[in-house]
Amino acid sequence: MPADEINELKALLRREPRMTLAVAESMTCGHVQARLGAVSGASEFFLGGITAYTLDEKVRHLGVERAPAAVANSVSVVVAGQMARGACVLFGSDLALATTGYAEPSTDWKITEPFAWWALAHKAGGGKFIVRSGRINGPGLARVAMQELVAGCALAELAAYLRAWRAASGV
Repeated sequence: MPADEINELKALLRREPRMTLAVAESMTCGHVQARLGAVSGASEFFLGGITAYTLDEKVRHLGVERAPAAVANSVSVVVAGQMARGACVLFGSDLALATTGYAEPSTDWKITEPFAWWALAHKAGGGKFIVRSGRINGPGLARVAMQELVAGCALAELAAYLRAWRAASGV
């Protein structure tokens, strides 16, 4: 995500009503958090993040449901959504962004090309969440290139969501 886009994201989060953000990462392994932490003034909106790489940690810290996640090797749109909601709860944030996927092919899981799921959770009040998600494919990408692609795409999706939400809400 270029500097102008990350600065726009910062402005969207800091505009009234100010919003806070948390991150739950798996396949991006800290790349999203690093991009946010590189922004001057990030402590005004970024509460923190967790890299939960194993199923046990996703269950323990983020409330991911073990049985369905185990069947999918923790890589599904459902797991991404649970991770995002769990990060909102864990950090007490208004929003959370989550990533899970394969940064490279996996013969054990018959995955031939890298792909990932991202999810965004927004607290809607009353214990409910608005959740948005999507899939990112990375055919032919090497591990770190895929992690970087997913981190950038997830942050771009967050910015797009905030633009649309603020426009629809008139705030």
